Amino acid sequence: MSNRQILQAMSGLMAGMFVAILAGTVVANALPRIITDLRGSQSSYTWVVTSELLAMTATVPLWGKLSDLYNKKLLLQFSLAMFVVGSLLAGFSQGVGLLIFSRVVQGIGAGGLTALAQVVMAAVIPPRRLGRYAGIFGAVFAIGTVAGPLVGGVLVDTSWLGWRWCFFIGVPFALAAILILQRTLRLPTVRREVKIDYLGAFLIVAGVCALLIWTSLAGNEFDWASWQTAALTGTGVVLLVAAVLVEGRVPEPIIPLGIFRNRTVSLTTLASLLVGVAMFGGTVFLSQYFQISLGKSPTIAGLMSLPMILGLLVSSTVAGQIISATGKWKIHLIAGAVIMTGGLALLATIDAGTGFGLLSVYMAVLGIGVGMLMQNLVLAAQNDVPASELGAATSVLSFFRSMGGTIGTSVLGAILANRVTAEMTKSLGGAGAAASGGSGESAVPDISTLPAPMREIVQHAYGVATAELFLVAAPFAALALIAVLFIKEKPLKTTSGMERLAEESKQGPSGGSADAGADAPAVPPAPVG
Repeated sequence: MSNRQILQAMSGLMAGMFVAILAGTVVANALPRIITDLRGSQSSYTWVVTSELLAMTATVPLWGKLSDLYNKKLLLQFSLAMFVVGSLLAGFSQGVGLLIFSRVVQGIGAGGLTALAQVVMAAVIPPRRLGRYAGIFGAVFAIGTVAGPLVGGVLVDTSWLGWRWCFFIGVPFALAAILILQRTLRLPTVRREVKIDYLGAFLIVAGVCALLIWTSLAGNEFDWASWQTAALTGTGVVLLVAAVLVEGRVPEPIIPLGIFRNRTVSLTTLASLLVGVAMFGGTVFLSQYFQISLGKSPTIAGLMSLPMILGLLVSSTVAGQIISATGKWKIHLIAGAVIMTGGLALLATIDAGTGFGLLSVYMAVLGIGVGMLMQNLVLAAQNDVPASELGAATSVLSFFRSMGGTIGTSVLGAILANRVTAEMTKSLGGAGAAASGGSGESAVPDISTLPAPMREIVQHAYGVATAELFLVAAPFAALALIAVLFIKEKPLKTTSGMERLAEESKQGPSGGSADAGADAPAVPPAPVG
């Protein structure tokens, strides 16, 4: 495919990813206002974020497996439709309960987009050329991330619109993406006789949900050392062990366990898990820090996130171009992990008095590291697996990154709530616990209504607590660096996933009959870059 054909094919995909990113980031600066209006607690704030991540995490392997079996375009359109339904439910929510449920529906749709976007890119673009398009993907990610908080802040600050439009605004874009995909994306339809492993799917989803619910509630609803912890962790472990046993025996497993024999897949999966914990867990509460600790409006809070996003945009685009030109990718993973660790360590020094100039530098460093690392982990894994396992390998990385983000958000959210309570107790004496309402269930404060002395105490408490989150997140990024160091660099392939699948089909597919990819015209061997 020529560059023009690829760009045309990717236009609908990028539109879909843009709306997913926009819908996620547009809420970031609105959440403090949403939770205040719906009279939610600090744990509710965490759950609104966590519920979408949990649903996305639990369903990513299912979407990835389905992409290896069925038409990827239809799956993309269906995931966008689910996103539309979730957005409408969220916009009409009258309570925290319905809002959290709607975020679950959005999360299921986001799981499809997360898994399928990168699978489709690998299907039509050779790994050697994928770097430049991954850079475009990073640019779309950055634009959506930049536009989201800004749009969300403006909507919240506009009295005749309000925070509900943070959910409604993505609906027309999602519908447009469905239509664009229909017109521009052309993929061969896979026709195979398959048997879906429903038991394995249930065990994986149930086991992951049990563990993620435990990390979400522990420290808030019950103690870390309690019978609830034993029940949830025990149930989760038993279900996942049963899932491993089932997956090892069925002909069409949801997660083919054999792919973990591949060293690159195993190490990139571990690194993705750690990056998820560090990145999502550390940054999801930045908007709350801007608005509560620094006292900024939602619109200003959106503008304050620009340095991190610009750092991500520049580094992902430049790194992608260099990788496509040179074929060398490991150095970018190592540099990204080092810079990301440094950015988190720098952000661990902030407080309520940190100036915006210094904050900008710290956030830009973090963004540069994330941009160099996150997308290229997927590239390394996709380059080292058979084309028939592209969907499974990609979804496994997305799954573990999302799981890391969910765990990080849940655990660090509990740390934040408890540290805020502790700091306010220290400042107010015995009245601190009463003033903050106890751990986890304390209402997110509206600092504009607080008297000056109390406002200073709250701002200090949130500043100290947010810095501690980054201090906890930094070691996870350092562990990701260690995992990256052990990945063996291999030359990037110069044929696309569909071309490789056609070649594998001629050599003898590992399972099922040859799919429509085998009907593609023969491609002469390309010179190794």
